[in-house]
Formats: sequence, C-alpha cells, structure tokens
Amino acid sequence: MGSDMKQIVQTGYGAPADVLELRDVDKPAVGDDQVLVRVAASSVNSGDWRQVRAQPVFIRFALGLRRPRNGTIGGDAAGMAEEVGANVTDVKPGDEVFGIRTGAFAEYVSGKTFVRKPANLTLAEAAAVPVAAVTALQAVRDHGEVKAGQRVLVNGAGGGVGHFAVQIAKAYGATVTAVTSTDKVEFVRSLGADEVVDYRSEDYTRRGQKYDVIVDCGGDHSFGATRRALAGKGRLVVVGAYKGVLTRLVVGSLRRRLLRQPVVFFLARPRTDDLVALRDLIEAGKLRPAIERTYSLPETPAAIDYAEKQSVAGKIVLTVAAAGGGRPSPYSTAA
Repeated sequence: MGSDMKQIVQTGYGAPADVLELRDVDKPAVGDDQVLVRVAASSVNSGDWRQVRAQPVFIRFALGLRRPRNGTIGGDAAGMAEEVGANVTDVKPGDEVFGIRTGAFAEYVSGKTFVRKPANLTLAEAAAVPVAAVTALQAVRDHGEVKAGQRVLVNGAGGGVGHFAVQIAKAYGATVTAVTSTDKVEFVRSLGADEVVDYRSEDYTRRGQKYDVIVDCGGDHSFGATRRALAGKGRLVVVGAYKGVLTRLVVGSLRRRLLRQPVVFFLARPRTDDLVALRDLIEAGKLRPAIERTYSLPETPAAIDYAEKQSVAGKIVLTVAAAGGGRPSPYSTAA
C-alpha cells in the first residue's frame, strides 16, 4: 500500500527522546466495524509515559520484555471520519469524531470506539477527553456508584483523570472535596469543587471528615490511612495508584473479603456508550477538559517527558493537523 502517513513508533524502553521516533508507515486498513480517522489531535495520558519507561516494571510482561512487541503508542484521537466500515451506522464520512484507539499518535488511526465529538468543543479540546474522562466516568458512576447528596473526595484532583472526576461527581449531585497541590488550588476550585484541600499543608486522612466515596487518583496514602476518611459503608475507588501497586492490590482484596468494605482497583474499558455519555455531559455544560500545554506530533518525546516530570493541570494535547486550538484557560501555558 506504500508508506502514506506519519506515526510515532516506540523502539524500546527508556527516555522518550531515545525510544520514540516519527516514522513513515502504512495507513491502517478499515474493518467492517471500524472508522478510519484523519487525526487532528491526540493527548498524553499517564499510561503513555509509563509505557515508554516500562513503569511499573511488570508491564513488560504485557508489552514485551526487552522492547514493545507493538511499537504504537497513544490512545486518544479526535479528527475527521474519512471512511467507515460496512457495519458502522452512527458515524458517516466527514463527521468530526473523537474516541480511543491504541496508536493514536499518528496522522491516521482506525478503530471501533469512535463517536461524533461534542458540538461545543474544538477538535483539540475533544482530543483531551477520551481515555481520562472515560476512566473518571467509570470510577465515579460505575465503581463509586456516586449518588446525589453523597460526600465525595477526589485525591489527585488536578490531573487528567482527577479534573474530570471532580466535574462528573458534581454533575451527579455530590458534594465534592478535591485534594491537590498548592499550585493547582485555584484551578481545581474553578472546576466546581465545593472544598479544596492543599495536600502540601493538610493531610485529608487526618482531618476527621468522612466521605461516602473516595476516588483516589494519587495513590499516595496506604489503605489504612485512606480508610480513616471513609464513612462506615464508604467505597474506595483506586485509579492508577502505581506506588506499591501490588501491595495495594493484595490489601484491597483482603479488605473486600474480610471487612466487606468496597475497595475497587480497576483499569478503564473503552466503550462507545461512555463516550456518548461524556458528550452529553459536555454539551450540557457540565464537563469540560482543561489543556495546560500543546505540542506538535514531532514534539511527542518532549510532551511525554513533560508529562512524566511535571505536575500537569488537566491534559497535554498533541496537534497533528489544524485542530482548532481550543480556548486556553488562565492555567494554560504554550509550549
């Protein structure tokens, strides 16, 4: 078919500049259930830099021991549907779409999990949504079972998943306490949090407050400490807590079995229905992505390096084509 697009390829594990290359590759084929998307923008998630660094180390068993078996990277994409498979009925060529597919750091991507993007977002903004917001939605709605009137705490509220979790919990009618760093206090307050705790000056597990649901995106406390902040039948949802992840999994399993206390450690599952639910929340004005920095596709190594080393407020976007740029917030910084 010929090399007719550019894509970021991961050749090994290590520093992003050493193992990520922009290469000419073949445009992907389109299956009967798939949509071929000409990508306008993508975004960086924590899983991307963890894939590059192979952290935690046991992910090598899934990806490849010495180097990734599949060198593609990136999960978020927004752009124009250029071709649709025979079984696709809800998207047509020419539609602007957003969704999830491995290998999204590329000019084209083909996959099943794409829907029409929210009408009130640019393509750059839409690209910041899929993986992080689907994770937040499943954490709050499915695993946290958040209901109106409940007290919800989001730890790590200023990050990619956290800033969506705050807004989604508010949309479900919860009273939300958000835990974040000093530099993100005003940013998180602007998301609608009822109370913001600066973890540099106060430990939320020692405040004497009890919460019906804790969505933990930070992973910086033990289960024992976190449990102090849970109400008697409170639910703990752990999202990507890679510090001591094996210990946390074992202890969480024991608490579920012995104490019958709901503790959930999960990896999000991409679903088109969830993307539609997020689109509805966004178009209703209840959810919006925050973009801290924007990089071009050739600058992907720098973007992933920044995501790994800095405490990002919201998301980092990669522009692949003219993506509309978004509406920069006062917390946004041009790269």
